[in-house]
Amino acid sequence: MKTIAAELLAVPHSRDEALARFKREAQAAARLDHSNITTVYDASYTDDTCCLVMQLVDGTTLEYLFDQQEGEKFDVPSAASVAAQLCAGLSAAHAAGLVHRDLKTQNVMVRRDGVVKILDFGLVKSLADADPRLTMTGEGIGNILCASPELLSGRGTLDGRSDLYAVGCLLHHMLTGTPLFSTDQPALLASRHLTAVPPLIGEVVPGPLQDLVTALLSKSPEARPSSAAEVYTALAPYLPASEPALASRRGLPEDPRRPFLVPQAPLPL
Repeated sequence: MKTIAAELLAVPHSRDEALARFKREAQAAARLDHSNITTVYDASYTDDTCCLVMQLVDGTTLEYLFDQQEGEKFDVPSAASVAAQLCAGLSAAHAAGLVHRDLKTQNVMVRRDGVVKILDFGLVKSLADADPRLTMTGEGIGNILCASPELLSGRGTLDGRSDLYAVGCLLHHMLTGTPLFSTDQPALLASRHLTAVPPLIGEVVPGPLQDLVTALLSKSPEARPSSAAEVYTALAPYLPASEPALASRRGLPEDPRRPFLVPQAPLPL
């Protein structure tokens, strides 16, 4: 028997548009089959509600882990492990022609065995979709804490490199203990994503890793790494060393270093 989770979404006033988006994105999410992406089993809708049936993940969100850390930094292997697993899942999604658009602390989960799962591909957009406005119901999309400049401005082509900017935001947060840009004013936060120079992480981080984070946070998509697989490769030197004795231990707290006993590399693009 499968244990599942169901996400209920209210249908907004622009019903036809919302249902068209929901159907397309549910089908897109169901096509994804990867160990770092939450499996979508089914989708249905009524006149006023959409329902997405998905895999239930036994773990906790990255947001909760940040709260538990209370401003403390992740060590480099842990941060690299989370980011590399995100890139593994994103690489599969991007290879399928999908971009997440909403990668954030609330929809990144760490299971008790240490495997990172990307949640909520409910806002994915087909890279072949000619009309990005189809996803623009409500007041906005994504999470402004990790929103790329091109997502905020609405200018230029939105592709997988927008997700890589979000990976950079999360990696910077893990390595510093604080969000990339911290303010409770949405307009100011958006402005910083668009124009502000990201703060450096600090001397405790190896220079090449700082360079990678800086590249991920480039305002221009063209200046970022070209693919999630490229980022994974750059993170490889910082991944945890294999400790086979840990493989059989159960009941441990969430530790994103553990899955790298048997690392999951991205799909080739």
